[in-house]
Amino acid sequence: MDMDMELIRKLPTPQEIKEQFPLEGKYKVIKDNRDNEIREIFEGKSDKFLLIIGPCSADREDAVLDYMERLRKVYDKVSDRIFIIPRVYTNKPRTKGIGYKGMLHQPDPNKGEDMLAGIIAIRKLHMDVIKSTEFTCAEEMLYPENHRYLSDLLSYVAIGARSVEDQLHRMTASGIGIPAGMKNPTEGDLSVMMNAIVAAQAPQKFVYRGWEVQTPGNPLSHVILRGYVDKYGNSMPNYHYEDLDRVKDLYAKSDLKNPAIIVDCNHSNSGKKYKEQIRIAKDVMHSRHENPSLKKLVKGLMIESYLEDGNQPTDGEVYGKSITDPCLGWDKTEKLIMDLYKELEK
Repeated sequence: MDMDMELIRKLPTPQEIKEQFPLEGKYKVIKDNRDNEIREIFEGKSDKFLLIIGPCSADREDAVLDYMERLRKVYDKVSDRIFIIPRVYTNKPRTKGIGYKGMLHQPDPNKGEDMLAGIIAIRKLHMDVIKSTEFTCAEEMLYPENHRYLSDLLSYVAIGARSVEDQLHRMTASGIGIPAGMKNPTEGDLSVMMNAIVAAQAPQKFVYRGWEVQTPGNPLSHVILRGYVDKYGNSMPNYHYEDLDRVKDLYAKSDLKNPAIIVDCNHSNSGKKYKEQIRIAKDVMHSRHENPSLKKLVKGLMIESYLEDGNQPTDGEVYGKSITDPCLGWDKTEKLIMDLYKELEK
């Protein structure tokens, strides 16, 4: 035996899945329009503020769609200043590699893993969000080889703290045609994140899904600050004024296009204390007000939010409550969005 790996079944290609579950033309136009508007924010042609917001993990279609429909109503009130990209995260990294890995693995969190059903479920969820709200969404690109199953539906990807040093993630990000946010790694080394952006902004040639491919480079690859963990295992923030200023200096020393920072208000920035996201968001807004160059550089926030406050076990039955990291509930979310909207008047 040359590999200790059981081949279960050959999965359909992204092309086959897209042909089986096609996106209608009018929704392609909506996506193109949204992609153009997002590009203008990163290129500095629009001063709208980005809010990448939604559940830690998109665990069940009914609650996710309910959340998105509520978010759409709020968006209609704030869209002259805030551009919302909802988080529909269907694959979840696990620090220890075990446990619930998202809808891609388990369309039903209480049943076993089924990758074919998962691929179909995540495509259906993203399509249903577009159809019910006209939102095109953000995903974490945990598995670069799977990106093409959703590539016609997504408007933003994040490369996670554990993936940011990986060559395939960086090279795939150089060819996806939408913004790719590079998170700082878990131990906080900002040079790793900056190197990832250099790689993603450069043209790359590599092997992808059995093809030799060439990418043009992604000028919209940028920084996401998510806090870090020190050598004693303590969560340490990196959203403060001084941290933002340090990244501004790193950008100034580089040749990178479209300098931008998105601040992730949860994870190690909040120590996963989900209510802290409110204070952190406002702190970042204050830093922007204090310094015109930071106002230009800090393009948005990432917030984990769902229908109910907190989180629950994977087999928990509370509708709209996270089964992964704790999230802000809906009432707090709505208030925070309206508060941010008022802040952007200043």
